[in-house]
Order: sequence, then structure tokens, then C-alpha cells
Amino acid sequence: MATKVLIVEDDPNIADLLHLYLEKDGYETDIAPDGGAAVQKFRAMQPDLVLLDVMLPVMDGWEVLKTIRQESKTPVIMLTAKGETSDKISGLKMGADDYVTKPFEAKEVLARIEAVLRRTSGAAPSSRRLTFDNLIIDMDAFELIVAGKKVDTPPKEMELLFHLASSPNRVYTRNQLLDEVWGFDYFGDSRTVDVHIKRLREKLEGVSDQWDLKTVWGVGYKFEVSGV
Repeated sequence: MATKVLIVEDDPNIADLLHLYLEKDGYETDIAPDGGAAVQKFRAMQPDLVLLDVMLPVMDGWEVLKTIRQESKTPVIMLTAKGETSDKISGLKMGADDYVTKPFEAKEVLARIEAVLRRTSGAAPSSRRLTFDNLIIDMDAFELIVAGKKVDTPPKEMELLFHLASSPNRVYTRNQLLDEVWGFDYFGDSRTVDVHIKRLREKLEGVSDQWDLKTVWGVGYKFEVSGV
């Protein structure tokens, strides 16, 4: 049975985008355009997770969250343009399970959903956190830690680095990376991969002598790890 996600969002463009990505990833979804409809659909649908915007007509997201928490422990991820730390703390204290600030990439939201569902279901930790010398690639938190410091990294760069580092010393062609990281429906140029590799190298240069982001001339790229 498909995992059910209720999308509570009054912007139809954002709601439709999330609906398309989630349905494509195998989720069953419904959309509520305001807080009142959200409560009604929550009770009727009994979703496995709620994506909840804060700024809503009829009832705002905080009131919806409060109502949900009075009735259920269903995981809730807040979606909002408000990025202040105080708003995040308020949401988490009220019972939200995670918090994503707009603008966001749909794939980041998918990763957050997977992480929250794993955490709340009590499932064993997955391997979406890779650790190397002076490097941590944490896809659950969407964080890149280089030499002990968090480095701001766009989601696509994170996905590309994680994909390469998940299979140390394996060589990927540009087309393989486009298919496996960007998706089969991506129609961009293979030079997109080169650009992302260049940006990653700028962040990782000289960090460790135990691994490297290598170019395999005439073929593609690999995450080279010594001793593996």
C-alpha cells in the first residue's frame, strides 16, 4: 500500500509541483488549499505524513498543527517562507517533525519525507550518511561537513557527491550521472555534470589525501578512496 501524504499549500503551483514529484516517487497524495480543508482531509484521509504550509487562509499552519497534535502523532513537515530560527524552534516545540524553508527543491522535500518516515517508524538507520577523512555527506540533514565545518551546498551538488561517494572508486560516465542523479527525463547538456564537479572541487580541494574527486579522461568521474 502506498504511503499517503497530505499536502497543505494555498499556492497551486507549489502544491501541484509537490503532488507531481510525490506521485512519481510512489506516494499517494491529496491537496488541501486552506487550513479548514486541511483538518477535514486529515481526518478523512488519515495520511502517513503531512506537508504543512504556515501561511494559510481560514486557519494558519500553527492552528492546523495544534489540531493535528490533539488527535494524532502523524509526522508533520512545515513548509514556509519564514526562515528565522525562532519560527523553526516554535514549530518544533509545537510538535512539527521537520521544517523546510521556501524556496526549496522538490527532491530535498522528498529526502526530508523519507528521513522523517524512517525516524518516526522506528526503522533502522539507513546509509544516507557517508563519512570519510575530514568529510561527512549527510543526505538526511542535507549537510556537507568539510574539515569540521558545514559548507553550504546546493541539493544537486549534494546528490552528485553522495552518488559518487556511495560507490568508491567506481567510474561513472557523464550520461550515467545525468540518468542516475538528474533523472531519465532530464534533457540538459552533459556539461552540467562538469560544472557541478568543478563547484564541488572548489569546496573539497586539499581537504584530505585519502580521497579525491577524480576525472577519468575520456570516460567520466569517480570518487577515489585509497585503500578501498
